[in-house]
Amino acid sequence: MEDLIHSESIDSDWMMKITVSREKLVENVNYVLKAVSSRTTIPILTGIKLVASKEGIELTGSDSDVSIQSFIPTEENDIENASIHIPGSIVLQARFFADIVKKLPGDSVDIEVDSRLMTRITSGSSEFNLNGLDAEEYPHLPTIWEEHSFSIRTDILKHLIRQTVFAVSTSETRPVLTGVNWSIQNGKLKCVATDSHRLAMRTIDIETDEQLDKSNVIIPGKSLNDLAKIFDDTGSEWVQIIITDNQILFKANHLQFYSRLLEGNYPNTDGLIPQETKTEVTLGTKSFLQAIDRASLLAREEKNNVVKLKTLDGQSLEILSQSTEIGRVHENVDAQEISGEEVRISFSAKYMMDALRQIDASDVKISFTGAMRPFLIRPVEEQDLLMLILPVRTN
Repeated sequence: MEDLIHSESIDSDWMMKITVSREKLVENVNYVLKAVSSRTTIPILTGIKLVASKEGIELTGSDSDVSIQSFIPTEENDIENASIHIPGSIVLQARFFADIVKKLPGDSVDIEVDSRLMTRITSGSSEFNLNGLDAEEYPHLPTIWEEHSFSIRTDILKHLIRQTVFAVSTSETRPVLTGVNWSIQNGKLKCVATDSHRLAMRTIDIETDEQLDKSNVIIPGKSLNDLAKIFDDTGSEWVQIIITDNQILFKANHLQFYSRLLEGNYPNTDGLIPQETKTEVTLGTKSFLQAIDRASLLAREEKNNVVKLKTLDGQSLEILSQSTEIGRVHENVDAQEISGEEVRISFSAKYMMDALRQIDASDVKISFTGAMRPFLIRPVEEQDLLMLILPVRTN
């Protein structure tokens, strides 16, 4: 009898009760989970925060550097996503909660939180009970004013990220180089990434007010990679972007992605780009990439993954790589056009392949200024994308 009375008293003291589509819950948990880190020094940030209101369910994940907030409206396009029986909030351990909702058997999930923050999750014939944490203890997301903002089509933003973020540094020796530098001026957005051995730059036109003039906006490469993965799934056509002194916010549909900006001054990279050309080569992107890929089969056994390139008779390139222990590979690649001086140059096969894989155009133009000077790679059909690679000194 005592157990029955105790059970009834708990049932009448719910702090939150909701029913939500399992599919929608899984989708949104996956979004915010990308911001949760098990290595955080703030224990509550290992959890996902849920806030249920009459409008819907808001989920938040954060590691203090990146925060992601998603929203499940109770109804959207005449489809019911959730029912809010008792509004409330809770923080649940992210990894356990994510694994549970992915494997629940039913089409809908009931989540009930009692006064002790014990959270009951039921779906079909399954029931889980998780210890929750007080949502009031969860850090507040930064307040960002939308005074000056601009919007980019989602597909263009993903291209911007893909074509630059690969060139960021993976070393923490110079933290600013682990990010992509954005600058906005005269209605143009320029994105630059470099690890001091290579560089990627993409420029696009944007619609914005004349007062928006930003420079030295350094976005962590990891944040941009996570952002691109999330926007693969949202189906949103446009992303609104708001930049402050130390934060950047990306807003799309029912999703908000906050990232802290890196501190420090990004190096002036304009001076790295050669203004003169001694040799120009135009050739097919795919055929050149495949040739470098084959040459790298032996090159990757050596320390610097180096291949050598030489122009031949104005019509083709010779590509050579060798490993003292494995062997040697050499092949000719037909070029559409070669003009200027003969060139002999050595470079990292990995860096070349990384650059070529980001180019969607069928043909590329490579501009050389000497055996030990940086060379440029541009798609023939796109003038707003530029890649730079430093050569490698060989015997």
